[in-house]
Amino acid sequence: MEYIIEDMKYNHWESVSKIYLDGIKTGISTFQSELPNWEEWDSANLKSCRLVAVYNDQVIGWVALRSTSNRIVYSGVAEISIYVCSKYRGLGVGKKLLESVIKASEQVGIWTLQSTIIKENIGSLSLHRSVGFREVGYREKLGRMKDGRWHDVYLMEKRSEKII
Repeated sequence: MEYIIEDMKYNHWESVSKIYLDGIKTGISTFQSELPNWEEWDSANLKSCRLVAVYNDQVIGWVALRSTSNRIVYSGVAEISIYVCSKYRGLGVGKKLLESVIKASEQVGIWTLQSTIIKENIGSLSLHRSVGFREVGYREKLGRMKDGRWHDVYLMEKRSEKII
């Protein structure tokens, strides 16, 4: 399967949002319970390091970064969001997106990528480990879903070898 990784553009939003909504519906991909609109999503994420995987002119996965703090000392720390269309999971799309965003993030001076992953999301945990993320913490009952279920999370990080 040949696909390309390219910068995310506004015209990708419709496909990106559908993939994101599928992730929200799993109940283990995010604590987000409703799909944000473009303006909300755009303002919450960094303008750089937004990538999509495209196969046959169709977005099949995406990755984006958001700042963890507006304090200058954390300017090189970003949180990662990654989602792959269920039909294309397990085919290396997520790994290629992560590898690409790691490289892109280092080019803009980001020295730490972090991800908070719900304990039951075994696929995401494995994916992050496969590109060098390590567990740095475990938090019990960090988030409570609308249905009252609590979720534990792993905090994972990848430190840049090029910047530090």
